[in-house]
Amino acid sequence: MSQKSPTQAPPLARHFAVQLSATRRGARLARLLTERQLDAWGEPYDEAAQVVAELASNAVRHGRVPGRDFRLRLTLRAGRTLRVEVTDARGDRVPRVPDPVAEDAEGGRGLRIVAAYADHWGVTAAPAGAKTVWAEVALGAAEGPPDRGRS
Repeated sequence: MSQKSPTQAPPLARHFAVQLSATRRGARLARLLTERQLDAWGEPYDEAAQVVAELASNAVRHGRVPGRDFRLRLTLRAGRTLRVEVTDARGDRVPRVPDPVAEDAEGGRGLRIVAAYADHWGVTAAPAGAKTVWAEVALGAAEGPPDRGRS
């Protein structure tokens, strides 16, 4: 009698979550951890890392409350859609895409970048007066080159 190994179906979703300090260093770490996690999952990461960088930067700059961290959650669905969620402590400061900014302005482009890379994005209330800013990013065609999006 021969033994056959059971066919393993790919997981319906993969998850990664981490709590980070609401500092510039924490925002940089959010991007690096996203790149490493998506690489470990065998997925391209450039666009998703850019979205995470912008959302984490906004959490640190506009959503920071002294003594409270922010949370990054990544959920990769079977359809190769990545949901990025960044939860910060300031539920009273809801982000919006600003009016066009001057070419030499130092800020005001972050949510435009998120909107450009994400298929959908939005804001939901989170417990304890916090908020979650989320974005969904399609990670590309399954037949794409294996090194697509990698630096």
